[in-house]
Amino acid sequence: MKRNLLTLAVAGAIALGGFAMVQAQPGHGGGGRHGFGLEGLTKGLNLTADQQTKVQPIIDQAKPQIAAIHQEAMQKMKAVMDSTTSQIRPLLTADQQKKLDDIQKAHQDMMNAHKKLHDAIQ
Repeated sequence: MKRNLLTLAVAGAIALGGFAMVQAQPGHGGGGRHGFGLEGLTKGLNLTADQQTKVQPIIDQAKPQIAAIHQEAMQKMKAVMDSTTSQIRPLLTADQQKKLDDIQKAHQDMMNAHKKLHDAIQ
């Protein structure tokens, strides 16, 4: 049971981190990688230059809304993960708690490094 809960916490933390990394990639929320940005639409739909000119302002207008929704979702996910971890932590041995702390620190370090990289690109 403890192993399953720890696995759930770790998987959730990894999923949260992976989701955050994907969302934070340059161009997301308007990025071509996901087909919502001009590049993705241009390639996927074979847009003409005239269509691209008309589509770009629509995408630009949506970007702040998407960013706000993403930020809110990330905050909610973090709250759920923090709550889950705080419930799991007392069920773990001291060694398991240390491992959980190490996993969380590694995850946070990875997220901080990614944020620095993302900020440098912007």
